[in-house]
Amino acid sequence: MTTTLVPLTAGALTGPQKAAMMLVQMGKDRSARVLSTMKEPEIEELTSEILRLGELKPEVADEVLLEFHAILTGSGGPGAGGVHYARAMLEGSLGAEKANDMLERVASAQVGQPFDFLMDADARQIVSFIAGEHPQTIALVLAHLRPELASAAITGLAPAIQGEVAHRIAKMERTSPDVINVVAETIMRKASSVLTPQSVAVVGGVTPLVEMINRADPGTEKHLLEELAKRDPALAELVRSQMFTFDDILTLDDKAMQLVLREVDAATLAVALKGVRTEVRDKVLRNVSERARENLTEEIELLGSVRLSAAEEGRALVVKAIRQLEESGQITIRRETDDEYVA
Repeated sequence: MTTTLVPLTAGALTGPQKAAMMLVQMGKDRSARVLSTMKEPEIEELTSEILRLGELKPEVADEVLLEFHAILTGSGGPGAGGVHYARAMLEGSLGAEKANDMLERVASAQVGQPFDFLMDADARQIVSFIAGEHPQTIALVLAHLRPELASAAITGLAPAIQGEVAHRIAKMERTSPDVINVVAETIMRKASSVLTPQSVAVVGGVTPLVEMINRADPGTEKHLLEELAKRDPALAELVRSQMFTFDDILTLDDKAMQLVLREVDAATLAVALKGVRTEVRDKVLRNVSERARENLTEEIELLGSVRLSAAEEGRALVVKAIRQLEESGQITIRRETDDEYVA
């Protein structure tokens, strides 16, 4: 984990920085007792500052000690911050399990910063920055992007590596902050003449991959799932189980279905219903008014044969409306892994 330079004078320190320096000087046992009297958000903030401290400059430490009217005893030498000190201190006050959880939360919040500069990049720029990199590097970068941006970027990659990148994102767990910083610096050098730093979220694992694929066009979605199945069939099945497809409208209750249909125009819906299973078509038709049902049925018949790509595009627009309603909390999608609902 990276450390920050401590200001040259105590007057330039923030309150949490001073408190963190005090805890370092007090020793693990005393600092643990102090932390045990605090609330978890306060402990987490101080832990974050301790992780950033690194080696403390004696003159700054002395100024802080004087300001707090404390007396430095024992060996008296300035201590050192960092992950080892923070872990020992937290274990003394919270126990090993809670200490690990808090360190991971703080570390996750801090390692997100190296990729802030990609916030305002568009998908084409990101593809140009990561082109030619190792699939693991590409996966690491995409896992740090917002799902909609990562989806657009993975669509722009060469089909030959899309599946490999998707597989690595899904299998990604913890990554060393040092590795993340090296990757971020490499990509930043490519992007330095184009982008300026902004903020970005950090994610990784199956969930962000599902979100990426959900936002991709039907062709990319099909290709990614096929490539993923070649590498890891069980993982591909897990991803599929968490996705929502057009046929899954059968799992929506009538109220949710009616909300969805208000968001989709009749022409798009008519194209989307070409060639679908009878039960899927019936699900839609029974959730519109009698007049709308007659008009929709007539429009479907007048369309005649349509290209599969056009039908898939129409279905993708319906699914997009469903996902937007779910994200806004207006409807709930029940998936295979969900518990049953009771009234």
